[in-house]
Amino acid sequence: MSSVNKLGLNERQAVILTVGFYMVTALVMVSVNKWALNALKLPWVLLWCQMLIAVVLLKITDAAGLLKMPVIKKDVAKALIPLIAINVLGLGVNTLCLVYVDTSFYQIARGLVLPFTVIFAYTLLGQPSSKLVLGSCFIVFCGFYTGVTSEINVSQMGVFFGVVSSITTSLHAIVIKKSLAAVNNSSIDLVYYNNALSLMVMTPIVFLSGESTIVVEQYYEEGFGAFKTFLFAAFITGIFGFLVNLAGFMQISKTSPTTHMISGAVRGVLQTLLGYFAFSDIITTGRLLGIVLILTGGALYTYAKDQEMKANTKPSYIPMTQQDADGDDDEERNKVGRA
Repeated sequence: MSSVNKLGLNERQAVILTVGFYMVTALVMVSVNKWALNALKLPWVLLWCQMLIAVVLLKITDAAGLLKMPVIKKDVAKALIPLIAINVLGLGVNTLCLVYVDTSFYQIARGLVLPFTVIFAYTLLGQPSSKLVLGSCFIVFCGFYTGVTSEINVSQMGVFFGVVSSITTSLHAIVIKKSLAAVNNSSIDLVYYNNALSLMVMTPIVFLSGESTIVVEQYYEEGFGAFKTFLFAAFITGIFGFLVNLAGFMQISKTSPTTHMISGAVRGVLQTLLGYFAFSDIITTGRLLGIVLILTGGALYTYAKDQEMKANTKPSYIPMTQQDADGDDDEERNKVGRA
């Protein structure tokens, strides 16, 4: 986040820029990923290409003197194993979810992020939630249930990958916050380690999934033409994958979960509109009601957090910034530090 501060922005402007940056890059990633997967359903190859391009871009910025990349150390890599595991799993299920569902339903399939976040905040960090927060989670669950059960031809695999994606997304913020300490709180170092090590893990998965064989077979049968759209989309998503990775770490390190939820809600609305206009998704009444309930639950959660902070009560969310941690007493600091 120091790179944002170097632009001479105040705290409010830095937060707005960070959230806006994250929303734009995340939206582009979803749309272009869907475009690539419509051309060729090779999710693991697509992710591998994205990781490779991201690592190459980081190396280029290092060679150009724009950013300084760290030398990978064994002890740091070991400390980041949970982050790499949750990152590879999360990227995999996110992409597989997009294979089975369209862009607008993607919002519903991954709609349980908030309930899982509250559950993990309690089970992993020992942070209870207010009745209003629990009510918001119930509304979100109702939205998820309504959206899933209203679809006639809903993909069970798509819903399954969406639920797993919700779990990994909920855990990601906790793991990132803990992992920052291993790289001296440097977002850039964490981005490099995350991409480089994830690329190493992803390589054998591409072969084990059988997608590498499919690539070779299709190349010999249809030539390079079949891969033009896919490779172009992979290149674009590789660039934006690097950006969204950086933007996500920046947002989590800079903003509170309340801001994170607001940006997620706005992104959900834009994503639904994107699916309708760009991919001609059919927005059924049940799907629309599900999305509205999920976003309403997110809005209620945000309101509950604002009320807690105004009342000077200890917020029952996962602290993601130093400002959040500084407001807690010594016991709470020790609890978060152990998490």
